[in-house]
Amino acid sequence: MKKIFYLISVFLILSLPSFASETSHSAEELGKFLPLWSVLPFLGILLSIAIFPLVAPEFWHHHFGKVSAFWGLLFSIPFLVAYKNGALVSLLDIYILDYIPFIILLWALFTVAGGILLKGSLKGTPVVNVIFLLLGTFLSSWIGTTGSAMVLIRPFIRANKHRRHKQHMIVFFIFLVANIGGSLTPLGDPPLFLGFLHGVPFFWTFHVFPHMFFEALLLLGIFYLIDRHYYKKEEIIKEEGEKIPLKIVGSHNFLFLLGIVGGVLLSGYWKIGSFGFLGIHTTIEDQVRNLILIIMGILSIVTTKSDLRKENEFTWFPIKEVAILFAGIFATMVPALAILRAGEEGALAFLIKGIKSPAHYFWATGSLSSFLDNAPTYLTFLNSALGKFFPGVPERTAVAGIIASKSVYLKAISTGAVFMGANTYIGNAPNFMVKSIAEEYGIEMPSFFGYMLKYSIPILISSFILVTLIFY
Repeated sequence: MKKIFYLISVFLILSLPSFASETSHSAEELGKFLPLWSVLPFLGILLSIAIFPLVAPEFWHHHFGKVSAFWGLLFSIPFLVAYKNGALVSLLDIYILDYIPFIILLWALFTVAGGILLKGSLKGTPVVNVIFLLLGTFLSSWIGTTGSAMVLIRPFIRANKHRRHKQHMIVFFIFLVANIGGSLTPLGDPPLFLGFLHGVPFFWTFHVFPHMFFEALLLLGIFYLIDRHYYKKEEIIKEEGEKIPLKIVGSHNFLFLLGIVGGVLLSGYWKIGSFGFLGIHTTIEDQVRNLILIIMGILSIVTTKSDLRKENEFTWFPIKEVAILFAGIFATMVPALAILRAGEEGALAFLIKGIKSPAHYFWATGSLSSFLDNAPTYLTFLNSALGKFFPGVPERTAVAGIIASKSVYLKAISTGAVFMGANTYIGNAPNFMVKSIAEEYGIEMPSFFGYMLKYSIPILISSFILVTLIFY
């Protein structure tokens, strides 16, 4: 494996002359000149996440941070040498405007949710599990997919501790609670929040309720049949003893959860002003939001007894793993996002030019959202649609126009970005966190490719084909 890393490093270094053929371009222009092979480190980190846990699990557990740093530096150093200031601004931009707020939000939700403990006698039968998933799917549009997933994943696992077959439960939890449930409001998933910031009315996303309802109902039905099949095969041991009524401990953390939601919503409505930092344009309201989220997390830590978190089997490892791996992912996906933003002037012009119908937008947005950050991918295809139908029109006027006369395209982009984040572990941040928490409980989760081959391709992709035929 070291030899492979060495060969890739040599290849990128020897490629510097062509990589650096244009050095005077701004960060906004880089996507027009970056070659398609500049995404190789991004593919490398994805393959590392997919392969190392299978072939070298012990090495991966102790050194995943070094692997993430390797791929991040392997891209960043040649990129900085080649494009100098434009490259520096691009990297600072993705870390200051995307990665840091992303991790702050995840940390806050993870911390607050870890202080909420559901106690009592709750048995995970197929019907109970369907109710759990249905509740999580509903909550995801109001407290976010990450918030809903972090609040419910531990109670869901504990309710099924007596079950032998649990893998499918976690996978469908990722499908529904960590992704598809976040379709109805800008609070549900980051791409919809971006749409809200760019002029899509807050409650417009309720127009995709039929799409979400169909997809959720279909997946819940499939889950029930699979769970009932395994439930009948298992010898369920009837536990003797007193039934303990359900109760929530640490319920004051729901106030902090509402504080997080309020902070996110405030940053969308409250326009204070902007300022420059290290050449990056950011807004005061975004920094206020980040501060509110940090305060909510700290208040949760201070006001929640450590014994409660211990009883909730709370550890910091899942958020640590996500923060480290996504630090490398965010760096290496810079060229992919830049090329996409360049549209018909970039190396993926053939893809952009071929996207015409609502079905094309659904699958293009969704496919790329499965591997890239779905928020900028959503924005890229939204801008592509606005430019196609309302060229030269101010953004908010164009958004109003597409809602009035071409709303099916916006529905396709919205559902593609949200739904297909479930296709891989990295498609949406809570996917990886749910996987990590499940593994802490001793549940054997499928590998990166195993998840796709066993679950997302046969189940999700098939259901998305039906969504396409019915709605697009």
